[in-house]
Amino acid sequence: MKAYYGVTFFIGLGFFTMGLMDPLYDTYVPIFLSKYIDSKGLIGTVMTLDNLFALFLIPIVSALSDRTRTRIGRRMPYIVLTLPLTAICFGLVPFAALSSLALLIIAVFALNIFKQAARGPVVALMPDTIPGEYRSEANGVINTMGGIAAIVGTIGLAKLMDVKINLPGRGPTDEILPFPIAGVLVILATIALFVFVREKHRAQDEERIKAVESLKLIFAGKDRSALLILVALFLWFLGYQGVLPFIGLYSKEVIGVSSGTAGLAAGMVAIAYAIFAIPSGIIAHKKGRKATIRFSLVALTVVTLILSGHGLISGALGLSQTVMLLSFFVLLFIFGTFWVTVVTNSFPMLWQMASYDNMGIYTGLYYTFSQTAAIVSPPITGFIIDIFGFGGIFFFASICMFAAFLVMGRVSKGETADADLPVQD
Repeated sequence: MKAYYGVTFFIGLGFFTMGLMDPLYDTYVPIFLSKYIDSKGLIGTVMTLDNLFALFLIPIVSALSDRTRTRIGRRMPYIVLTLPLTAICFGLVPFAALSSLALLIIAVFALNIFKQAARGPVVALMPDTIPGEYRSEANGVINTMGGIAAIVGTIGLAKLMDVKINLPGRGPTDEILPFPIAGVLVILATIALFVFVREKHRAQDEERIKAVESLKLIFAGKDRSALLILVALFLWFLGYQGVLPFIGLYSKEVIGVSSGTAGLAAGMVAIAYAIFAIPSGIIAHKKGRKATIRFSLVALTVVTLILSGHGLISGALGLSQTVMLLSFFVLLFIFGTFWVTVVTNSFPMLWQMASYDNMGIYTGLYYTFSQTAAIVSPPITGFIIDIFGFGGIFFFASICMFAAFLVMGRVSKGETADADLPVQD
């Protein structure tokens, strides 16, 4: 793997751009929208645009890039076109918010089209370049960069929202600066990615696998390992996406902390993500991806089960607010440790079953299943909170993680030792 750390770092710049933009988008676009829209339901509807676009655009663009052949590669044309456009739209979001709701909606709409169109080719670039036996370690490096970017966005750039800048005709104005700065960083990262990463390719006359044939192989083939992984990842994302949007609210309403402190809850998961992504890939290479994922799913089942009783147990023991908050943070950190282990190694398992010519299709299907879970899960867990309280969403997550553990038990392929088609220069 030592020979591939350099190129993996530069490929990871693509993930860095997503990790940088996503937390700022999720945190502040609802605030911009609330200046024009009173209904939280309508705001939530607008905020689902990224998941909806991801559901369709990632598989489509990923499949298109599989069949693209250019002098600069098959993924790079999509990356160098869509990432700079994403950066421009992202930088314009706060300025659009100052003008009107219509311009804000247009900016958000355009941003999500370009960002989700970029995501598939960015992700597929790594398995195109890194041999199959090293993809867990490489994915660990890439996920570490995404975690660092999330920390930079939430802890570093977010503070600049309070800095006022002078705008013509408006004077000192705040809630702007992080977005154009992030946009510039995205463009710089795209330039570095283009300069330092050279796509490897096959001969132009090689027969290409049709998308329909790839889908038949996954959904109707004799070996169902790829389909089982997709079902398992839908289940674990169903649990994760059902919990993550509400941990800040849990911190405020159950533990009773301020909004600023509540924001640190998601930071605990991000910190664990950044620390343990690389080690989790190394462990999976030695112990096996399937075994590592299944062990992590058991741990996630136990942690979320403990979280489901966190509020009741803390109240029964008479714990202080500080102890209750710290114990919640520790549990989330542990959750993040095992969660990044699952995410880091599941993608390489799926890629191991793909060939060079349909790598993008497998990448797109990963996002189809994960984004479907992201769309479906929050409304389910929202109603669970209404009926059973916050503890119910953690219990729901525990069930999802255990169900994913059972499904993964039937997977028979995806290890580093499995056949992997060589990539030719």
